[in-house]
Amino acid sequence: MTQDQPLPRTRLFIDAPLSAGASAPLDGGRAHYLRAVLRQGPGDGVLAFNGRDGEFLARIDTLGKSAGTLAVERQTRPAPADPAAGPWLAFAPLKGGRTEYVVEKAVELGVSRLIPVFTRRGDVGRVNLERLRANAVEAAEQCERLTVPDVAEPVELAKLLSGWDEGRRLYLAAESGVAQPLVTAITAQATLPAAFLVGPEGGFDPTELALLYRMAFVVPIGLGPRILRADTAAFAVLSAWQAVAGDWQQGGQDARPPNRA
Repeated sequence: MTQDQPLPRTRLFIDAPLSAGASAPLDGGRAHYLRAVLRQGPGDGVLAFNGRDGEFLARIDTLGKSAGTLAVERQTRPAPADPAAGPWLAFAPLKGGRTEYVVEKAVELGVSRLIPVFTRRGDVGRVNLERLRANAVEAAEQCERLTVPDVAEPVELAKLLSGWDEGRRLYLAAESGVAQPLVTAITAQATLPAAFLVGPEGGFDPTELALLYRMAFVVPIGLGPRILRADTAAFAVLSAWQAVAGDWQQGGQDARPPNRA
């Protein structure tokens, strides 16, 4: 395949080093996906990325029921200059599959880290961390990101705050109390590393809010006059950050190669 030919649409996250001329392994899940779902075989092209080395054009070399290999040909996109540039999202897990939905959309909106946070009024007491990490990989494959955000171990709110790096602003989606307008707050501190904290459907407990408001690194932000669902609030704050301080400022430039198949 020459550089002016269309690139394949299939993208795969490969947890292995990638470089032109190298061979990369396919685990059982990815081998099954290529063989049984996409009906692909040796010689078919894929785009492979590992979150570190950029994106590469590769071809299926061997493909069995439980494993396979890729022959890596050339780089199609370099690794991002700052893979951790996106904001963090700390959020209370939600019921009914909505936690997975939050992870998927947050990946599309450019987060670099996701932190499930247990709160007093949260109605979900555990998360399937393996599943959430798989959701993050799948979302990165679909939205053509070059990185996959870290999905951290779940943590209690008090522990999250006690170990916080005060150099990173924590914007609190506040449903009560004094709060700055969202865009005003982000614009004023746009050069600083950012994280957003979104609580459960029932809101934060008064003692939790009191603790948050005492923290110098916490910036309470308001999301307007309407009551937003927790997942909607997460997408709203991330979208605003990307528009004001993130990569939505790139003038609509498309970082993807122009010759997709």
